[in-house]
Amino acid sequence: MAQFHPGRVHIERTALNRNDHSYDLAIEYEAIQDPKEGRGIQFHMHGSIEDQPVDERFFLAKDQVLPSFLMQLTRRAQAYLAAPKKFESLASPHRLYDHMFEDIRQTLDVKSGDPIKPEHLQ
Repeated sequence: MAQFHPGRVHIERTALNRNDHSYDLAIEYEAIQDPKEGRGIQFHMHGSIEDQPVDERFFLAKDQVLPSFLMQLTRRAQAYLAAPKKFESLASPHRLYDHMFEDIRQTLDVKSGDPIKPEHLQ
């Protein structure tokens, strides 16, 4: 199951076999003004992965959010799985992230050619 509402995505998955994994996650996001980084998105991923509680919060600046928010969410989710299980990219099975991407783009008024802070390229 997967649902999108502006500012919130909910995804749920049941393991298909013992090498697979289950999760039930809500990803909430909102635009905020960070005193150091400027305008960006505050993310809150919560729920469960493999019956372990998940509660992750992080901020991405405007110039970082669109190219990397799904990678950041996936990396954080991976930390809840025991090796050798690998968390697939959260984006792969869910087209609803296209809606999330567009919502974030509009919320932050991101346009092609917007400047990127050099320190964010490292």
